[in-house]
Amino acid sequence: MDSSGINILIAVHRTLAEAGGWLRLAGAAPPVLRIIQLVGIDGIIKCHPTVQQALGDRPLR
Repeated sequence: MDSSGINILIAVHRTLAEAGGWLRLAGAAPPVLRIIQLVGIDGIIKCHPTVQQALGDRPLR
């Protein structure tokens, strides 16, 4: 995970949010998750250990 990956995550999050969608990350490897936390992306994009947990966190419409 480098700055390009971080920028892609932020761009995708913004695009989806503008379209009324959402982005959740699931199953990120520990080193990747650590970078996401250090940069602060986990404050805008929720991270979960599994896909099931990420889908359970969907916003209600």
